[in-house]
Amino acid sequence: MPSSSSTRPTTPPSVWQARGRHAGTAADDVLRLSLRQLKDSGAIDDYLELPEDEAAQEWIFEARWRVAGSVTVRARLTVEHGTGSGQEWVLVAEAEAPWDPRWPSPAEMFWPREPDAAWDHDAVTGLRLTDINPLPADDKAVRRVLRDSARDGWSIHVVVHEAMTTDQRGRVPLAGMLPPSLRHRVVEHRAAPSQLRVVNWALREFGVEVPRGGAVVLPGSPAPAGYDADDFAVRSVFLDGSEPAELIHAVTRFAALPRPVPEGAEEAVTALREDWRLLTLEEELDRERKLVAMYAEALDAMTKSRDLYREAAEQAHAALAAFRESADAVPEPRPQPASSPATSPLQQLTRTFERLKGSARTRKPSSDPGDPQESEAAEEQRESADR
Repeated sequence: MPSSSSTRPTTPPSVWQARGRHAGTAADDVLRLSLRQLKDSGAIDDYLELPEDEAAQEWIFEARWRVAGSVTVRARLTVEHGTGSGQEWVLVAEAEAPWDPRWPSPAEMFWPREPDAAWDHDAVTGLRLTDINPLPADDKAVRRVLRDSARDGWSIHVVVHEAMTTDQRGRVPLAGMLPPSLRHRVVEHRAAPSQLRVVNWALREFGVEVPRGGAVVLPGSPAPAGYDADDFAVRSVFLDGSEPAELIHAVTRFAALPRPVPEGAEEAVTALREDWRLLTLEEELDRERKLVAMYAEALDAMTKSRDLYREAAEQAHAALAAFRESADAVPEPRPQPASSPATSPLQQLTRTFERLKGSARTRKPSSDPGDPQESEAAEEQRESADR
């Protein structure tokens, strides 16, 4: 079954987008010539080729025109530099109103309108955008083409089964009968009568089936919200040159669904809106006014920021001065005498001995009755006293 598109943004209703491949070379020269002719004929109002720097990998062209009388359309086309498999291009256009499929295809506002043009190829499959593309005879190649087509998010792929081999009347491309804006977004695949089984086998994983002698619009990946394979399957398509109204209606309804933005398209739309260079005189004046207003707002914000900074600095200086005044009013504390250094154990022991020595010297000597000299001195003192 097709994967859900609920997690991806959808394409804006005013945007037209397509991706293709220029099968030849010198696509830039083809575009320059075509744009000059389109401007001279009045099909477009103006165009511009953006300057290319040395590191650029693509050419960028812008064009502007009007639809429905007064609705302006701006479009941007990028073309990659030449490779061995051709030059891939991406075209995004945006109108001032929701896109109407009856408006001209933006592709024809850039590329030349001539049959068998080299630019008219699908980017995924390499098949033609405005012609019938018979499926390959090899079954493996059929499966590869259909699986790639069913996963494509850019182009709308339609598979038509021929119930019987058609004549020249049945070889009319569907693109020429579609509304103009869809002609370069649709790839028509034709399955031979014997290929119905291999076609449906290849599409089975996508939940899609082609009715015998009918057609189906493939979902793309992710499938748009509201897609149901039965609603976009046509039971019978008369390949007799008449207009297949039911099939055209199915393709138109599918194109009108809110489709998920394909890979790479979001960047292209952003570049169209933000990097647009092709301005009218009024647009240039309006842009300059917006720039002046933006600069004025920035200058005002800077001025306010400067004033706030100055006010904060003045408050900080005032607070610092008040702190210094309060600090000067407090008397200075008197210096405390330095504490005596700690006495070592050796000094304490020395001082203890000195104290003991001093106390021994001041102490009176005690009398010893057993000393003969002291006894004799005492006797003499008594005799003197008696006389």
